Amino acid sequence: MAINFHKLAVKQIKRETADCVSVVLDVPAELESEFKFKHGQHLTFKDIKDNEEIRRSYSICSCPTDGELRVAVKKITDGYFSSYINDELKVGDVLDVMTPQGNFYTEVHVDNKKTYVGIAAGSGITPILSIIKTVLTQEPESQFVLIYGNKNKGSIIFKEEIEALKNKYMQRFSVYNILSRETADAEILSGRITKEKIEYFIQNIIDPKQVGEVFLCGPEDMILGGRDAFVEAGLEIQNVHFELFFSASAEAKKAERQNAVKESDDTMSKVTVKLDATSLQIDLGYHGDTILDAALQNGADLPYACKGGVCATCKCKVLEGEVEMDINYSLEPDEIAAGFVLSCQAHPRSANVVVDFDAK
Repeated sequence: MAINFHKLAVKQIKRETADCVSVVLDVPAELESEFKFKHGQHLTFKDIKDNEEIRRSYSICSCPTDGELRVAVKKITDGYFSSYINDELKVGDVLDVMTPQGNFYTEVHVDNKKTYVGIAAGSGITPILSIIKTVLTQEPESQFVLIYGNKNKGSIIFKEEIEALKNKYMQRFSVYNILSRETADAEILSGRITKEKIEYFIQNIIDPKQVGEVFLCGPEDMILGGRDAFVEAGLEIQNVHFELFFSASAEAKKAERQNAVKESDDTMSKVTVKLDATSLQIDLGYHGDTILDAALQNGADLPYACKGGVCATCKCKVLEGEVEMDINYSLEPDEIAAGFVLSCQAHPRSANVVVDFDAK
């Protein structure tokens, strides 16, 4: 699986809120096929700072039929990439952009008659907006319910666009804004989105028997609580989809592993990494770096984005040996059964391991 980064010029920048902009990228005709995307997918950007390559992923907020490639970027305190895009980026500037990636979607069909639920907090609305627009325009018999958490009305990203969609699809699109720092008319609409709040919606507003798909994007605790709430209400887990680009659990696992390797004599494995008909062999400890990090340090040019176990860009297939992942927030059960792992979370657990990044 080759890494496909291309240089794209900035076509338009729009200020969405005080700390968020959306950016339209100019895709030349010869790259249009490379940058075709599914609703809910993301783009990965790269840059070099202090001789270190930095990659950041941002979700596409446009719909595949909008005729534009637009992402939204919320400024994060001390965030190099998000600060640059919010404060310094100009129309005409050129960015290194990977082709669209991600599995945060389900296929749409004109004959579908489903109820979709989207639960987002802050910039988590970005991929869900793309999904909302796609469902409403492509499935005329489907409904969409959006539960959207923000600090206050002024921080609601895409507020006007969401209102316009609500007015256009009055009978099919319902929106519940939950504000954590502003008093709302109803208690359920105040505070943060918790599992208990989601359970209230399931018990009083959303009939889980009518729900076909659920999409969650936001903080890890909201995502995990929402997933559990819908599964406990009877929805099949494969119909609950989530997306996040930072995982506190992943960071905790990494720290735990680093401490463990200091306290023990590590067992070593010979790991072979296959990509684009070439092979790289490395010696790697059971409790040392991940397969991805070790391969990168040895000169391999592997596909990756978040390094947090949540985007699946670094997916590869285990052809030989055993591998264990710290966490997995993106591979489906059938992918794991087929031998796929996330190389950014994978550690060898046998004397010899062979992984293939070209496997489908």
